Formats: sequence, C-alpha cells, structure tokens
Amino acid sequence: MIQSQQPAYITIVEGPPPDFHDVSNEWSIGVLEGLESSDIAMCEMRAFDGPKLVKRCQEAWHASRPARLDFPTGDGIRGELDILAIRWEEIEEGHKVYLWLKI
Repeated sequence: MIQSQQPAYITIVEGPPPDFHDVSNEWSIGVLEGLESSDIAMCEMRAFDGPKLVKRCQEAWHASRPARLDFPTGDGIRGELDILAIRWEEIEEGHKVYLWLKI
C-alpha cells in the first residue's frame, strides 16, 4: 500500500500571526539535513490539546510525511512553514505548544 505524502497540519484559525523568534545556531542548524541553507525560528502558542498536536506531528514524521504550520500572515493570506520539532507544557491557562520551524 502506498502511503499519502500529505502533510500533517497544525492550523492557527484565528488571532494574530505568530511571533517567530530566530533560533538559528550551531545546534539547531545541525538538525537540518542537506545542503539547502535555512534558518530556524521558534514560536509559542496556546493550544486546547497540546499532546494531540505533538502526536499528530510524531505520527507524520514516523510515516515519513512532513508536518506543517498553517497560519495567518496578517495581510489576509495564509502562510505555511515546515515544523522541525514540537513540545508542549501545561500552563495555568491550559496548554502551551513550542514549535521549531524551518524558515
């Protein structure tokens, strides 16, 4: 059976565009493979179910599929970035998700 290469998506439905922080350094660049030059950014966001979002990415990666963040850009269009890593933590308001993205 041929598996679909459709990305797993985490979608920011409403609110402002994410605030991306450049975290490109020797360690983070080491996780990228290939000769393509890329930078790495990190963003934080609140989530209803952090463990479910982490599982969605892990299942995609296990199946050799990409995981992507779909987000509003602020000018009425949508942006997409590849997710390189994800983690979550419980906070007073619920869950917070940390995403490392290839930009």
